[in-house]
Amino acid sequence: MPEEEFDAVERVKKFLRGCGCASQIKITDATIFTVADASAAVGAPEEEILKSILLSVNHGKSFALALMSGVNLVDTKKIKKLLGVSQVSFANRELCAEWSGFRPGGVPPVGYPEQPPTLVDEDLFRYATVWAAAGTDHAFFPISPEELLRITCGKRGEIKKS
Repeated sequence: MPEEEFDAVERVKKFLRGCGCASQIKITDATIFTVADASAAVGAPEEEILKSILLSVNHGKSFALALMSGVNLVDTKKIKKLLGVSQVSFANRELCAEWSGFRPGGVPPVGYPEQPPTLVDEDLFRYATVWAAAGTDHAFFPISPEELLRITCGKRGEIKKS
């Protein structure tokens, strides 16, 4: 990240406004670091908590984003196939923060220097609203899966482990 002052929540807010998304960011004193934490803070079931998982592609040559229901796990083999790449791994906390400026527990679906290719898991479309982190582990926003797909220019697919 550049040395300039970085405000993670403001970056997400600016992105949402810029793409015409009406979702409002909410701030909580409670942490949303884990899915269970987020579920308690938001007052929604864990299934409706959005996990935004930054992935390293082809040994760090690029990145991708997997958007999942809070109760599901990512299947990296499915991701590799959908992206047409040879290698996918989870970006560790240092790499995630260095590349995006966001830290685990607050990783949002949007607000990146450049939106990575984004895969939106099919299961999310079972819910009217999902709850996404907004840059920190104390900020979140509600959004429909359809709107999430639109603003991320994402690709809908089956990416959870069976």
